[in-house]
Parts: sequence; C-alpha cells; structure tokens
Amino acid sequence: MKPLAISAYTVTSAAARGRAAHFDALRAERTGLVEQRFEDATLACWIGAVPGIESVSLPADLASFDCRNNRLAELSLAEDGFLDAVAAARARYGAARVGVFIGTSTSGVRHTEVAFRERAAAKSAHLPDWYDYRTTQSTFSIADYVRVRLGLDGVTNAVSAACASSAKVFASAARALETGLCDAAVVGGVDSLCLTTLYGFNALQLVSTDICRPADANRKGLSLGEAGGFALVERAPAPGTLACLGAGESSDAHHMSQPRPDGAGAAQAMARALGGVPRERLSYVNLHGTATPANDAAEDAALTRLLGTTVPCSSTKGWTGHTLGAAGIVEAALSLLAIEHGFLPRSLNTRELDPKLRGAVLLAPLQAPVDCVLSNSFGFGGANCALLFGRAA
Repeated sequence: MKPLAISAYTVTSAAARGRAAHFDALRAERTGLVEQRFEDATLACWIGAVPGIESVSLPADLASFDCRNNRLAELSLAEDGFLDAVAAARARYGAARVGVFIGTSTSGVRHTEVAFRERAAAKSAHLPDWYDYRTTQSTFSIADYVRVRLGLDGVTNAVSAACASSAKVFASAARALETGLCDAAVVGGVDSLCLTTLYGFNALQLVSTDICRPADANRKGLSLGEAGGFALVERAPAPGTLACLGAGESSDAHHMSQPRPDGAGAAQAMARALGGVPRERLSYVNLHGTATPANDAAEDAALTRLLGTTVPCSSTKGWTGHTLGAAGIVEAALSLLAIEHGFLPRSLNTRELDPKLRGAVLLAPLQAPVDCVLSNSFGFGGANCALLFGRAA
C-alpha cells in the first residue's frame, strides 16, 4: 500500500484520555486496570473501564444514538483537537470526500442487555419503546454516529473482524484512497464493556482472576477493557511526518477462538505490513500480547520465525486491558507515541518471562530513538492484521 499521512490522532482508554495523558501513564507505568466492578457482574477479574461514560451526553440532535458505545466515541472525539482537525479536512475536501472506517466487535450490546432486562422485569412480549436497534446495537451504529457527528457524507464502513477490527480500518481506508473513493478518511475503533463480553470470554476460560500478565510464566489469561480512538489519514505524507507505512492482512481460519499454534497467518500479515521496508528500520513490535497462554505462544512463534529474537517487543495491554475491536487503534496510537517520544514501554505486570518464549520482550522501558514500529492485532477466526508506523521518507 502507499503510505498514509497521520494528520491527527487521539485515544481514550481506562489508562487515560488523550495522547499526552496516555504517554504519562506509559512512562509512570500507571495501569488503568482495576478489580472488576462493572454493573452487576459477579466475576472475579480485572477490567479496564473508562471513567465518566455514564455522565456523557450526546448532542441533542443525535439522542437516538445514545448508548455506552457511542458515548465512548464522543469522549474520544473530544480529545486532542480531533474535531477541529476533521473540520479542517472537511473544509478542504468537502464532506462527501472524507470517508469513515470504524472497527468494533460488540458495538451497542450493553444497550440491548438493558433493553432485554427491562422487558423481562415488565414481563412483556416486546422490547421497550426507547430501544432502537439500528442506532445502538447495530454494528454500523458506531460508524454512522461518527459520520454524522463529524458532519461527513463520504463512504462509510463498519469493520467487524474481532480483535483485528480497528487495525483493518487502515487497510480499508488505504484502498478507498487509492481507488479514488475519498481524499481523506477518519479511521478508528470503539468497543465498550458489556456482560456478554465478560461472561462470554469467561466461558471460554480466557479471563484471568488476576491482572493480566502478558508473556509471564504464570499468566492466566486476559483482562478485558474498553476504549475508543481515531486517526485522520490522507495521501502523500510529507517527509519526516508520522505515517502508516504498511498494512498486512491474512486469514488463517484455524479455529473459531484459538490461534494457529505455529503463527503462520500472523507471520504472513506481519511480512505484508513490512513490505519492502528494510528490517533494520524496525525498532519495536507492539505485540497483540493478550496474556492468554495460547495467543502469546503463537505470536512469539510468528515473530521469531519472521524477525528473529532480537527486536524489542512488548504488550501494552497491561495498561488498557484487551479492548477487543478497539485494540488496533489503541495500540496504533501507542505506537505513534513511541515514535514521537523515543520511548519503548515494557510489558507491564510481567514479572517472570515465560522461558518458552524466544522474543526480546522488554521487562524494563527503553528511552531510545524509534524509527519504525510494527503493531499486531489478531482476532478470533484467524483474522490477522499488522500495521507498520514510522516517519515518511
């Protein structure tokens, strides 16, 4: 793919709101994970819930979109001058020439849970009158909300490919730009906590009762989180500016929920993202790093098979939790922060590195110049995506 200029970006997670606050959290090693206290869930686990969602109000003319997921989008859009950056792009290109590509997995499931609970309490055969599937539960709801909220009227897509969703939006936008469907694009992802996610992942025996410990010898599983993030991408980045230099996708379809053990599909996505960029430019790999035994092992196999055992790498999910459909954009933002600040975060919460893993997992942060960062996102069903970020040549 041709490089994409990253003209603006923002991120909101349990760790912080906005880029500067996220970098402070990374440097201070301040996690956003807390012992679970979401709604009336009774699971013993840790989660990354974003504070303040319950008090968010959407613009009055968008009240029909009101749900936890769209409120989280509103929180994120308000940070880092992102609204103004998109307004400038809209003025430059026209509302119909700025596309929207948003990743999510559960979308507004929490809103539907509340609706069904109210129906059960009322012993009714019908869902409440206030419930609107199209603007809340629908996978397209979040993409439509972002489009309308930003005053855009261009090509608009929702991408739902499990945990690779908001990484794949960069590839989708690159194709749309190259084929002339738009002149700029807002890419991003939003996923919010819900009981379906918490109990569903717990039923798969993937949720740890302890805080997640990626690559740790005693890791027990993941900690779920929620987040939202966005980037404005355009053609032809100026030399020296932040850019998405490559995107690689693959689908190995090994199993509905388990990764392919040898990591072949993941390695293929990483190789495609790297393309013709010299391997010596790669300073760091932001691992998918979920802290589940199978995922960490498969990703390590892919990484070392392709790049050897010396490239510094770590998972940042110790700060945010696994944000599922938002993981790609969250970790894209953290990768961009690494480049801007010359800072490589360690694998937070990792105490004793699993001796079976061969990758150069960072157990201490590094302050050093960062050229290119590879960011991995791998999802259920073998949906794999890797993104390469750096400064344009």
